[in-house]
Amino acid sequence: MEKIEIGTHILSRYNEDLEQLRSDVLQMGGLAEAQLQQALHALAEGNADLAGDVIINEARVNLMEVEIDDECSRILATRAPTASDLRLVLAIIKTITDLERVGDEAHKIANIGLRHAGMDRRAADGYRVVRHLGREAIALLHESLDVFARLDAKAALSAAKRDRVLDDEYDAIQRQCITFMIEDPRTIRASIDLLWVARALERVGDHAKNICEYVIYMVGGRDVRHISLQDVERSLELSELGQVAAPPGSQGSAG
Repeated sequence: MEKIEIGTHILSRYNEDLEQLRSDVLQMGGLAEAQLQQALHALAEGNADLAGDVIINEARVNLMEVEIDDECSRILATRAPTASDLRLVLAIIKTITDLERVGDEAHKIANIGLRHAGMDRRAADGYRVVRHLGREAIALLHESLDVFARLDAKAALSAAKRDRVLDDEYDAIQRQCITFMIEDPRTIRASIDLLWVARALERVGDHAKNICEYVIYMVGGRDVRHISLQDVERSLELSELGQVAAPPGSQGSAG
């Protein structure tokens, strides 16, 4: 499997541009992760000021997406990257879109937190149901950024599998909320808000999984977005076996 080697180009400025792109993506990812954490804290604590900060700071995430996208366009136009460099730039364009959408999900949660700011503690305690889902979503997002930083395809595959845990937990919360609404119609509004929060967190998991898939694409050159993770895992294993088993010169020469 082809490895990405940043920093091996003749033009040092080109190396610096690619490294800066990766650094900017990680900075944007860190901001999106912080936004999500703050939105969940605002919701749990009924903190209107913190929720307001998340809503205001969403513009920073949006601005970073635009700036990184512009830089990617410049590199595509002036450097005409090929092979792994082209995959890197294309994957970055996709990654920042997912990170911007993570910011959108944090914004949604913050809006719900703002609407419920000052609620009595008994009402706020209802959001305990999504605390574990929130921790899982943040952990998966953090791990996806880590594998992006290390360009580790195997770790990316392992992280992507964890999205199934978030999906299962979201389904359980959905069933629980439906039960609440059937048993007591007075809980309908609160249950719907809870479902929106859970749905936002489930979507964060989807975006984190997407980033992991982009890492696999960057490293291996294969688009795995519509392939089962089991097939991707087998493909990675076969690729590694091929690298080990192939004798020197077995690829042959042109002509």
